[in-house]
Amino acid sequence: MLIEAGLTLAAELELDAVLQHIVDLATEITGARYGALGVLSDARRIERFITTGISEVERARIGDPPTGHGILGMLIDHQQPIRLTDLTRDPRSHGFPPHHPPMRSFLGAPVRAFGRVYGNIYLTDKRDADTFSEDDEAALVVLATQAGVAIENARLYEETQRAQHELRRLEVLEERERIAKELHDGIVQSLFAVGMGLQGAAALAHDPEIAARLENAVEDIDSTIRDLRNYIFGLRPGILADRQLDEAIRELCGEFAARTDVVTVADIDDGVAAELASRAADVIQLVREGLSNVGRHANATTCRVSLRRVADGGIELQIDDDGKGFDVNAPRDGMGLTNLAARVDSMGGTFRAESIAGDGTTITAVLPA
Repeated sequence: MLIEAGLTLAAELELDAVLQHIVDLATEITGARYGALGVLSDARRIERFITTGISEVERARIGDPPTGHGILGMLIDHQQPIRLTDLTRDPRSHGFPPHHPPMRSFLGAPVRAFGRVYGNIYLTDKRDADTFSEDDEAALVVLATQAGVAIENARLYEETQRAQHELRRLEVLEERERIAKELHDGIVQSLFAVGMGLQGAAALAHDPEIAARLENAVEDIDSTIRDLRNYIFGLRPGILADRQLDEAIRELCGEFAARTDVVTVADIDDGVAAELASRAADVIQLVREGLSNVGRHANATTCRVSLRRVADGGIELQIDDDGKGFDVNAPRDGMGLTNLAARVDSMGGTFRAESIAGDGTTITAVLPA
């Protein structure tokens, strides 16, 4: 059975499935009625508790899973197998919460591999005897070692999958950067040259109607160039590649100001920006989308992007402008504010837009610290 258990665990690479297999195999090999696997956190407390023999309804009635006290705590602290005839009579026992099924005989062993303890296997109520035997203990120790190797394999597999996903993401970002560069250095510059040529032709035209048509064509080309630059602005998510979030926001504001002639100020609390490092890509996209809305709709002369802590400990990202404003209650074309609100919601924050026609707009995202 132990050989089959080892083969079963070696064939499984999904961590959740591995953990459940370990508990199921432990009860099968030792004849236990109930089994659990407590996965330990870095603080050496139980952060996950996988069970067998107890239904989901029973687990819900029992309440929160244990964190590692009493007999379970002894196993965590001493990292040696423990075998008890009646755990309820042991002075180290903390007892059971309400609605917990009665349990007597107990067998536990640490799950370890490569010098690391991943957690502990807990078994209770030997089905055909009053207590677990020495053979049960020896078998569980072997299974726990196999389990440690299987858990490490599953962790390495998950890390490999994450690394591959990140590599694919970086490849996509590089491709978007390449497209943005080609658009800017190729198409935009070519359109600019055509526009300059048409402008020169308009100056030389003797027919006022022809000159007017050429000037209109130049304006159309200028509009197309602005649209392309807006598109390029949205294509370039790689701004974080070699800089911190605070630097990236300032650079984004500088790019926006140069592209639109809107005077743009970045008022960033560097310490708060550092706290958002793990969510930097999402924050940058919020700033990018907010500035794009200002550039497309506000007809503003100034704009400010601020990032600061608020009274309740949260973090506030705010973008305000002195543009023409709008009626926030009126139906709107486009998805700009909707996309912003959805992105903030996905980050666990709250979003609001405030505007008065003729008196500018302020959008605010409050994110959990």
